[in-house]
Amino acid sequence: MGLNTLMSTDFEFPGQKSVYKGKVREVYTLQNDVLVMVATDRLSAFDVVMPKGIPYKGQILNQIATKMMKDTEDIVPNWLMATPDPNVAVGVACEPFKVEMVIRGYLSGHAAREYKAGKRMLCGVSMPEGMKENDKFPSPIITPATKAEKGDHDEDISKEDILKRGIVSKEDYEVLEQYTHALFQRGTEIAAKRGLILVDTKYEFGKTKDGKIVLIDEIHTPDSSRYFYAEGYAERQSKGEAQKQLSKEFVRQWLISNGFQGFEGQSVPEMSDEYIESVSNRYIELYENITGENFVKSDISNINDRIFRNVSDFLSK
Repeated sequence: MGLNTLMSTDFEFPGQKSVYKGKVREVYTLQNDVLVMVATDRLSAFDVVMPKGIPYKGQILNQIATKMMKDTEDIVPNWLMATPDPNVAVGVACEPFKVEMVIRGYLSGHAAREYKAGKRMLCGVSMPEGMKENDKFPSPIITPATKAEKGDHDEDISKEDILKRGIVSKEDYEVLEQYTHALFQRGTEIAAKRGLILVDTKYEFGKTKDGKIVLIDEIHTPDSSRYFYAEGYAERQSKGEAQKQLSKEFVRQWLISNGFQGFEGQSVPEMSDEYIESVSNRYIELYENITGENFVKSDISNINDRIFRNVSDFLSK
């Protein structure tokens, strides 16, 4: 197959001050508080970046996130200015809050694992007795996580601890909570129109130079969110069957079944070209289900050149 993927970038944009390379995104800071965020095709699971990229993954994540930002900007302001390339978002540089606002409508994933282990408190929030995996919470719960330094795992934290440790001020935190609930409500409505259930997701926020709190990073993508198919949800729950889901959970399950969970001494299983292609197709399916639009593959014959050209053209205007 040998499809081209974008694994890393090394750009020098006009007025460039610094570059930060995350697990999946590379962020260029330019003069005048402009950020250029490039979504690569890297795949991360269990906080480990896989050796091979997934064709079109960066484009898919970037395009879902920018569409969802536009679909929510009437309720929550965001950092986005433009998308000059399928893999790129340009926006306003912000000081990020050092917490991720994780919100859960259902007992799934990490929350379900904690619940199974007998815990009924998660991040200072109590979870009702008698729930089973993938049941809906009476109302959505916010279970924040601290933003890990590079390479560390994000850690659960309670609202009380966030305020006590001065990570976020009380008045700012109340805005983050309000925005998180509003975004999740809107995301739930958008998902329902597509026959999906938004199970859980995370939002990240930052503060602009003039003190405005805005939504940053990605939103409602399969990397930051979990979706179930609405059709058959109730029946599967009543029979105790696994839910059909749209997220990168399928990659995690494949890795677990091949003996990898990111623990010390484990090595990443070999991903064949066929497997890589199947993951790419799953991401395209996710895109089409989440957005309700057909996915249009961009030209990947030379992704780096294309990105540099598009961003430079945009910046020169």
